[in-house]
Amino acid sequence: MRVALLEPLGVSEATIRELAAPIEAAGHEFAYYDEKTTDAAELARRSAGANVVMIANSPYPAEVVRAADALKMIAVAFTGIDHVGLDACRERGVTVCNCAGYSDVSVAELTVGLAIDVLRKVVEADASARTHGTSAGLVGREISGKTVGIVGVGHIGCAAGRLFRAFGARVLGYARHESAAAADAGIEQVSLGQLLAESDIVSLHVPLNDSTRGWFDADKISAMRDGAVLVNCARGAIVDNDALAAALNGGKLSGAGIDVFDMEPPLPSGYALASAKNCVLTPHVAYLTEEAMQRRAKIEFGNVESWLAGIPTNVCAL
Repeated sequence: MRVALLEPLGVSEATIRELAAPIEAAGHEFAYYDEKTTDAAELARRSAGANVVMIANSPYPAEVVRAADALKMIAVAFTGIDHVGLDACRERGVTVCNCAGYSDVSVAELTVGLAIDVLRKVVEADASARTHGTSAGLVGREISGKTVGIVGVGHIGCAAGRLFRAFGARVLGYARHESAAAADAGIEQVSLGQLLAESDIVSLHVPLNDSTRGWFDADKISAMRDGAVLVNCARGAIVDNDALAAALNGGKLSGAGIDVFDMEPPLPSGYALASAKNCVLTPHVAYLTEEAMQRRAKIEFGNVESWLAGIPTNVCAL
């Protein structure tokens, strides 16, 4: 079979070749494209004749899935798969596997980092230090003693909850179903209404799908505690970001730490959150650590090897 890696994975080419060696040793063809592209025609060209396509977080739209006549499996080096043309995969019977778990630690750590940035005014303090300023106006707040609400208590949500607890916070969690893992992490599971009303910091950790797109809207933001902080390292389209900007500018919320947006950065001119008050932005880097890149490359190639051997792993329900 032909296996095609359509974009870089954030690791060295030597690592790519090393991980591909077992696939080639088993008699399969492996092709590697070391430049990222979002052009559908180019993606289709790279996918031509491939039975297995490997991607990261670049869009792989339905039109490309349908054009790839030989395609049987898509290996996604990411946790979310909303950038893949899933309807076309269902139509074609294409298996989609992800790399769940590779960035749990990375995302959880940045979640806490953004909360600290907002509470301790790190961005403003950096600017002050660089411009001969002082500590005036830079009184911060502590995580210790605060209540943190984790919306979505999967692997990443639980990992973030453990970190917040280590700082001395009370941690609440919300999910549609009771979670034994959340209980093991010391997370108190409550209704969404209670979580929003009682939390000083709310952190989002839910996937993007038809039921969560725009789900965290103006009503839910209004239900948050006055002066609370929102952190989003999940998916940008979960949140009504215009409503979030309005809540920041109007003083309903005291701050936000946002790593994900309605689109992949660069953000367009005039994007509401870019000029919102007390909002720390990072350009979708929560997953992006050296350690996570190594983990996901190993998981993705492992997924391909398993599928080729007839024992697929990390298969996503479409």
